[in-house]
Amino acid sequence: MKINLPETGQQRIVIVGGGFAGLTLARKLAKSDYQVVLIDRNNYHQFQPLFYQVAMAGLEPSSIVFPYRKLFQRRKNVFIRMTEVTGVDMDKQQLTTPYGVVNYDKLILAMGVTTNFFGNERIAQLAIPLKTVSEALLLRNKILEDYEKALVITDYEERQRYIDIVIVGGGPTGVEVAGALAEMKTFILPKDYPEMDVSEIDIYLIQSSPRLLKGMSEEAGEKALEFLTQLGVKVRLNTRVKDFDGRYVYMNDDTSICTSKMIWAAGIKGNTIEGLPESSICRGNRLLVDRYHKVMGTPNVYAIGDLAQMEEEDYKHGHPQVAQVAIQQAKSLAKNLKRQLKGQELEVFSYKDKGLSLIHI
Repeated sequence: MKINLPETGQQRIVIVGGGFAGLTLARKLAKSDYQVVLIDRNNYHQFQPLFYQVAMAGLEPSSIVFPYRKLFQRRKNVFIRMTEVTGVDMDKQQLTTPYGVVNYDKLILAMGVTTNFFGNERIAQLAIPLKTVSEALLLRNKILEDYEKALVITDYEERQRYIDIVIVGGGPTGVEVAGALAEMKTFILPKDYPEMDVSEIDIYLIQSSPRLLKGMSEEAGEKALEFLTQLGVKVRLNTRVKDFDGRYVYMNDDTSICTSKMIWAAGIKGNTIEGLPESSICRGNRLLVDRYHKVMGTPNVYAIGDLAQMEEEDYKHGHPQVAQVAIQQAKSLAKNLKRQLKGQELEVFSYKDKGLSLIHI
């Protein structure tokens, strides 16, 4: 059984994933001579860099969610299908989904990444990641609910459990969340909770490496540390979280922190599908691609965004997994796909670091 799609005689490009990479590519190909099929498990794009603002009650979810169909309602060659891709048959050039198969001429994998708990099942069950709008709302509700509980508790240590927060991971997400929580403590909570002594609130950022923002420049890491320290965040470098039982966070230096909330921003891994050659999957479950975004060892399969591992001279271990990389890769691939139709020479991709802020855009 096939998923219902029109046969137009055009080459069909199937894009799996509607994040920054997939959405940018679809928009750049919307006026091309290709038929473009965008597949995602949701029918909307989530603006992930602002999840932390939703979690801090600074924005409503509707402000960062954009329906795909509204974006493409005037594009006759773009088709949206909401489903999950479970596998690929590269010999048949066919994707498998719960609703049937989808044939493709060119396949672009842009499924991004998911949270990596490194096999710790208890942390996976009790920690709060920040990869979806629903997780951001869960964190928002947990923070507000715990502050309400704290107001009725007289025991100091028990109160700390509800008001202190631990963030694990000093990458862009961890730094952003820590900064937002510190600003909320300083500017919002004294107004919303005047009975609460905000000086009792401790915000911890735990990072296993010697500096923050490991994938960025050393200067960026130093500035982030200075910024967070000035805001009152307790940053602990060279410290690894071993466990979390819902009441205490346990570190590898035999110390612990009493809290009911641990935000996990410490690791990610690529979302891949069955049918891809094992030789194309590398560290972090990312897909090895060449300088034209083609997945190594595959015909007509490409990967862009956080899922793609491309090496170039200044990025021996791949590019930073941030939105600007994904957008630039999508634009590069769109240009090359259009050049293919015209029989023109393809252009090699080179990432241009535009020195953007800590937010992933």
